[in-house]
Amino acid sequence: MLAVRAWLDAVDQDTGDDGAAGGSGGDGDRDGAAAAKPPRAVVAEAVRRSARTLESVAPGHSVEVRVPPFVAVQCIEGPRHTRGTPPNVVETDALTWLRLAAGRWSWERAVAAGSVAASGSRAAEIARWLPIVPL
Repeated sequence: MLAVRAWLDAVDQDTGDDGAAGGSGGDGDRDGAAAAKPPRAVVAEAVRRSARTLESVAPGHSVEVRVPPFVAVQCIEGPRHTRGTPPNVVETDALTWLRLAAGRWSWERAVAAGSVAASGSRAAEIARWLPIVPL
């Protein structure tokens, strides 16, 4: 996790991002290109663990959170979805997810930056559970 924290610090420093509203968004390949991105396996593990933590603290099946290609989890109590595309979906890249999970970006900021695709009437409910882990 230290490598991920250092990466987030470097990306935020490279982009002049102080954690306040505004700043740049997007995925780690375009955003903060000079930052030393940790190995893919390290990023994958951080994304999976944080998403599965969300799944455990907000159990349910009403909202599906996707961070391709690393993980998809269902969370938040409510009607269970079992077939086809779920009605409430949140999808984002690894860098944005880790920023959200660590509390470096707010839900509103990520949506406004176009870094999160949220569909369905309940998708935004994950904001209640963020941040998940301190980094």
